[in-house]
Amino acid sequence: MFDIKQTKPICRPAGEVGRRVANLRYVYLLTAFVSIGALLFGYDQGVMGVIVADSRWISTMKPANSWVTGAVVSLYDIGCLIGALSIGFMADHYGRERTLSIASMIFIIGAVLQSASFNITSITIGRVILGFGVGTCAGGVPLYVSEIAPAGLRGRIIGIEQMILCFGELIAFWLNYGFNFLETPDWWRIPLAIQIIPAVILAVGCWLWVPPSPRWLVQQDRHECAREVLAQLHGDEAADLQIAEIAEEVAFEKAVATATWRDMFKAPVLRVTLLATGVQFFQQITGTNSILYYTPSLFERGGITDPKTANLATGGVGVVLFVFAWVPIFLFDRLGRKTWLQIGLVGMCAAMIGITVLQWHAEGHPGDNGNYAIVAFPYLFYVFFNISWGVGSWTYATEIFPVMSRAKGNALSTASLWLSCYIVAQASPPIASAIGWGLYIIYSCICVLAFVFVRYAMVETRGKTLEEMSALFGIESKLARRSAVDVDAKANVIRIEESTPDDLS
Repeated sequence: MFDIKQTKPICRPAGEVGRRVANLRYVYLLTAFVSIGALLFGYDQGVMGVIVADSRWISTMKPANSWVTGAVVSLYDIGCLIGALSIGFMADHYGRERTLSIASMIFIIGAVLQSASFNITSITIGRVILGFGVGTCAGGVPLYVSEIAPAGLRGRIIGIEQMILCFGELIAFWLNYGFNFLETPDWWRIPLAIQIIPAVILAVGCWLWVPPSPRWLVQQDRHECAREVLAQLHGDEAADLQIAEIAEEVAFEKAVATATWRDMFKAPVLRVTLLATGVQFFQQITGTNSILYYTPSLFERGGITDPKTANLATGGVGVVLFVFAWVPIFLFDRLGRKTWLQIGLVGMCAAMIGITVLQWHAEGHPGDNGNYAIVAFPYLFYVFFNISWGVGSWTYATEIFPVMSRAKGNALSTASLWLSCYIVAQASPPIASAIGWGLYIIYSCICVLAFVFVRYAMVETRGKTLEEMSALFGIESKLARRSAVDVDAKANVIRIEESTPDDLS
């Protein structure tokens, strides 16, 4: 009988002997491969901005006004939101890696529809379907890589994913720039179709090669398989310690909680739900995709009227994103999560103020060579965003939930990100049309609110294992008191759960 979830035994390769040591190369290889899902995410974030501003696309699609253009871009985010919420069911039932495979298959369907469209309705439907796949990948990749990463390198591992995401944005920017020189009015179909290739690779690889998450295997009561995956990743000695800790935490949570959707909105889990959804909401509402989606329009309002120059400057955004995505890989785990997020907000706010001033200047001085200075400020924004929020919000949101609630929590936090992304994408064009540079004053103020949230609401998690998060946020002790279970006797909970009825009689 066909089963979507991985059910084959995971055993040590025949003929392999001796104690195994940590294999970080394998951890990095798995991270890089599943991060093809992040590449698809980044590619689609970057590919539409130039396309919807192109006169040939407008001539073919004939959008009625800026709200319709905004809808083509932003309804994709609704598909992403639905896809993100699906993680809460699929990642728990089918496994993290099979969820990514299914998401890739759905992505392929949407990409085909999108690239073959001839009217607003068909391209919007294609983008919603494709968005479902992107939303599932966007949340599913950090969920998986956080569960295979050593605690001290979790920020670096998600940093690798973020770097690959930014590489996707870079590819999108420069493919758009190159294909834009073609004389055909259908040039935009090529960059929309190319993304099918990596989606096929991800779908096949996650189904046939990528191992299940060891945390998911323990939830499925496949402890020996989980221990083998951990040994392949972190070595035998670390695997023995980790499997005991994971099994202990999972058994304890099964004994004291049910991990339903309703529980996500009830104390004591409600606190981490609000923190995770909050940090992901602020990641987008501070304006990153307002710049990314509409960079050519931002430059046009800043006085850069030549479309080729604006597109070239837009391609520079992709370069900045990619170059500075390398910084967290080497530095993120050296400082606390809160420290990086606060540093980022200071720079992001300064960049928004710079955009405001330069657009205001361009209104009164059209044609002034000084208007070209506006190019620097989106670049500055992404320097600070990529060293902080690009990695920090995803790391924080995926690591703070209890083991049994992690998939649902990641679904909710990722859905929060896509909701704010939708708001930004839909509202930015009409607000910019109505108040011009005033849009970036709004984003500057939101950056200040986000700073207050980070400083006073968030709890530092650097260096903690995933199994330590429940205790850090007080969830463990509160659930134990509610169920009249002694937290210090968690090991006994495991022994009781693993005993047979005959043992207990």
